[in-house]
Amino acid sequence: MADRIRRIAVCTGGGDAPGLNAVIRAVVISAANRGWECYGIHDGFNGILFPERYPEGGVYRLTRERVRGIGHLGGTILGTTNKGNPLHFPMKMPDGTMKDTDRTGEILEFFARKELDALVSIGGDGSLTIANALHQKGLRVVGVPKTIDNDLDKTFTTFGFDSAVAFATECLDRLHSTAESHQRVMVVEVMGRYAGWIALHAGISGSAHAILIPEISFDVDKVAAKIRDRDSEGRMYSIVVVAEGAEPIHGHREILAPAEIGHAERLGGVGERIARALGERTGKDVRVVVLGHLLRGGSPTSFDRLAAMRFGTAAVRGLEEGRSGVMVALAFPNVNYVALEEVAGRMKGVPADCDTLQTGRDLGISFGD
Repeated sequence: MADRIRRIAVCTGGGDAPGLNAVIRAVVISAANRGWECYGIHDGFNGILFPERYPEGGVYRLTRERVRGIGHLGGTILGTTNKGNPLHFPMKMPDGTMKDTDRTGEILEFFARKELDALVSIGGDGSLTIANALHQKGLRVVGVPKTIDNDLDKTFTTFGFDSAVAFATECLDRLHSTAESHQRVMVVEVMGRYAGWIALHAGISGSAHAILIPEISFDVDKVAAKIRDRDSEGRMYSIVVVAEGAEPIHGHREILAPAEIGHAERLGGVGERIARALGERTGKDVRVVVLGHLLRGGSPTSFDRLAAMRFGTAAVRGLEEGRSGVMVALAFPNVNYVALEEVAGRMKGVPADCDTLQTGRDLGISFGD
């Protein structure tokens, strides 16, 4: 099987994350060292589905020269999208209604027509679910786990997570000084969707006083009590970190936009909601900082760069060994391979017995429960 590989393609889908370019570079160089050609697909699979949008074509040759010097850069030279899932693509019908359509057949036909032997799909849960479907339909696929949210199962971590946590921690360090100077409460909202990994790791590393995550329904009265306790001890400021998917014990998640065909719901706004509630309960000046997409940008940390390069080269090695339908995963001290079907559609949240969570409790951090 492996000796038939001559040309492979690589794509990046979903939200961007620091380290994507490092993976692309690793895949291209590793493939070139085996005598393989490598092609990049623009914007997830849009380069195949909408080639007319791209002056040079939606799929183009990636050479050593085109990936030179990109390993330290944020973003992705291929572009990405979290809209237009080819498994559930929104198509407008003659009567004006939108229909959920499977367009993966067009992708398979393109690979056959262009004599592309395999795909390296870099992405999170959504992208790897698509990759698994393509594998089941006969395409040779290896997945690479990418998400700042760290919510993919079967891998110790995903690249992009360490960079997001490092930046969020730096922001918390800065907020301590300004919050203390003005005796304020700072509510810091971070990304993470339905998992609290970024909030948990950054919150503990940045010495937050309360951390609210989706895995633990919170009572805002208990957070307010924590703030009043600090005030009574003469510590007149507090830092509260909240994950965008955090949910009150009697209430609902804050949603900026509902789910629609081809696009998941957008979370956000919980920071403002908590700030208002804490202001009412404590009488203190409460300000909100939403880190949002700042967590996605910038150069990857050295950990994420190395993880990305290890993943990219392991993906190519896996193809050379004849593997398909697998995701490369970090399992210290090595990178290994797990079946995509064990990853697709599954989310890794913060478990109740997580040592990091217990660390926060032992340090006296409030989780609102």
